[in-house]
Amino acid sequence: MKHEVLNFTVLIEQDEDGIYVARVPDIPGCHTQGKTVEQAMERIREAMQVCLEADTEEIIPMKFIGVQQLEVKV
Repeated sequence: MKHEVLNFTVLIEQDEDGIYVARVPDIPGCHTQGKTVEQAMERIREAMQVCLEADTEEIIPMKFIGVQQLEVKV
């Protein structure tokens, strides 16, 4: 059985309660959380595997370019 290796970008943010939220923009609905970055990364790996096994469409990761924050006055 041949295994394909894919590289995905994982975004990690911290919510107002200090919990780390991890999500994979290339995989719709693939997100999780943890008390530490390490825990969030372990859990997102598991979530990615579940999402990829359940999805019937081929998911091709996009090339990561960068992240920027932008301040907007409202």
